Amino acid sequence: MIFGTFERMIAFRYLRARRQEGFISVIAGFSLLGIGLGVATLIIVMSVMNGFRDEFLAKILGESGHITVYAASGSLGNYDDLTSKVAGIPGVVAVHPLVQGQVLLSTPGHAIGALVRGEKIEDMRNQPLIASHIEAGSLDAVDDDSVVIGYGLAWKMGVRLGDSLTLLSPDGNPTAFGTTPRVKTYKIAAIFNVGESQYDSNIVMMSLPSAQLFFKVPGAATELEIFVKDPDHIGPINQQIRQVGGPMTRVLDWTQQNVAYFNAIQTERNVMFLILTLIIVVAAFNIISSMIMLVKDKTKDIAILRTMGATQGMILRIFFLAGASVGVMGTILGFILGVAFADNIEAIRQLLQRFTGTNLFSNEIYFLSTLPAKVEPDEVALVVGMAFALSFLATIYPSWRAARLDPVEALRYE
Repeated sequence: MIFGTFERMIAFRYLRARRQEGFISVIAGFSLLGIGLGVATLIIVMSVMNGFRDEFLAKILGESGHITVYAASGSLGNYDDLTSKVAGIPGVVAVHPLVQGQVLLSTPGHAIGALVRGEKIEDMRNQPLIASHIEAGSLDAVDDDSVVIGYGLAWKMGVRLGDSLTLLSPDGNPTAFGTTPRVKTYKIAAIFNVGESQYDSNIVMMSLPSAQLFFKVPGAATELEIFVKDPDHIGPINQQIRQVGGPMTRVLDWTQQNVAYFNAIQTERNVMFLILTLIIVVAAFNIISSMIMLVKDKTKDIAILRTMGATQGMILRIFFLAGASVGVMGTILGFILGVAFADNIEAIRQLLQRFTGTNLFSNEIYFLSTLPAKVEPDEVALVVGMAFALSFLATIYPSWRAARLDPVEALRYE
């Protein structure tokens, strides 16, 4: 639709309120703000949910690998042979044999349950999530008599670097007087902080030989953690690992282990998108009401313009431009506000916390230490395009009514 100078002049003149048209202009202003806030809110919420998904995915995959191989029963006694075979599959980046088990940690005055992960020290160093988040100590100091724990666990237990932790296994040693629990004390060689509350507060890492000795699985592993090059296309690699492992193993990839969680996130994203879209729809209806009132108020002007030679197309374009301008300006305002807010959301959260004195994003609840946000250009384009489309659709009926107005009938009662 091409707008001439005449249509633009009249349309923008109608948008400037005069005293007798103030109420119409107020409605148009609220419509502009409504569309702007709707677009901004939708961009911010979708960006935060994208950030949550990516952060959790990165943390989950960084913590437990992309594919896990378990023994169908017992432990993996031939893990070295299986590790070399799996490592040779195209697309596999690394294979880490693990010994995992639940223990009770104790220090004078404290006791808490935790999960022990025993793995090769060189595998710890090659795991970026751990190696790049060491807050105290060093992985080079880890030996068969020391452990690595998370910052949250150290805080709960009241221990620091160099202190000792006592590990107690529920699977005890049989004696003539009954079963006695296995107990051993380890020195804390390093403390990590990956920023994920569940991991930082529940994991104890030790060398693979130490875990094999403590859990009484000499020369064996309880599972293999496998990292692949492309986690989003994991199906073919999963099938090859099943063939290599045979019937004596169980293979689970990250999509199977976390399917309920990620389905819940996707469902929540879809519902939030639908609910927040209603804000823009309501604002579009406000445009319709304000434009209908404007057409009714300008009935005499329309009749005069028609008698002076203005065509129905010119009248339609005048009111279409007047209504669409409100939606377009509101959408642009919302786009700028939403993207700017999403890009600086963590700084804004910190500022609000200082002013209110409250914790607005507890890592114990949300399992993350910072509020994540990731602006997806495709989603932003979808939101902006939808707002433009609703704004344009909202102006069609009032503009059509204005164009269909009969100048004779309009002037008869003036």
